[in-house]
Amino acid sequence: MKPSDRLSALSAEIERAQTELRILEEQLAFQDDVAEDARLRAIVAETPLADREARGATEDAERTRRLRDEVAARVDGLRAEQDRLLERLFEQPSAGDR
Repeated sequence: MKPSDRLSALSAEIERAQTELRILEEQLAFQDDVAEDARLRAIVAETPLADREARGATEDAERTRRLRDEVAARVDGLRAEQDRLLERLFEQPSAGDR
């Protein structure tokens, strides 16, 4: 694959990953609110059911947080690959420089 083709593919992949990351961040904000509400209900209710619901909501938020972190790391890795490829392209002499 030509470097310019790989750059185009990387750009598209970064864009998709960033969209996924934005969605996960919105979901995480919502799940954090749900977990906090459940935690407060568990404190007030002092029942085993409320405690289970709070734990479940917290676990859901943590799963989403881990997934968000994985996608963020993937975006960082893709950007690093893009940077390396750009550096290689700019280091290579063009046909007119020979």
